[in-house]
Amino acid sequence: MTEPRMMISYTSGAARFNFRAAGIALRQRHVLVHRAQWDSHWSLPGGRVEMGEQSALALGREVEEELGVAGDVGALRFIMENFFSYNGTRFHELGFYYALGLPERFPFRDDGAICHTCTDGQAELEFKWVPAEAQTLEAIGFQPARLRGRLLDPLGDPVHIVHAEEGAR
Repeated sequence: MTEPRMMISYTSGAARFNFRAAGIALRQRHVLVHRAQWDSHWSLPGGRVEMGEQSALALGREVEEELGVAGDVGALRFIMENFFSYNGTRFHELGFYYALGLPERFPFRDDGAICHTCTDGQAELEFKWVPAEAQTLEAIGFQPARLRGRLLDPLGDPVHIVHAEEGAR
């Protein structure tokens, strides 16, 4: 008998903690981003880590579930402690951001159009490739904002980023 899946995410009063793993998939200087169709901001594909699961394996699982392909989870690029507010909830999110290779058969469009959709729970997700430059990422409301100018940084040791939105603590 398998144990039920338990995402490392909980609510305490008006605050929520998330442990998230996400992938930086680059192709022709474009990055793959996603959002729920009802949402106003875009982010890197990935999801919550489950209890007892390594973050890189969590990212691989999320990629297969949402993109329908096996991704090549590469080097850890960023570790981010992110404190922000969203829809009236204060968040404390611990994010592990990995380099992510996708097979060539995964659709690529350089015109900013949606290239893939899927259903994740009750959310309809949409994915698109956008230029991985700070100006473009700012224009689409990409979050976390502190990564906007860093996605094309050369590989090296992981970078630890702490971001606290004013009023989010």
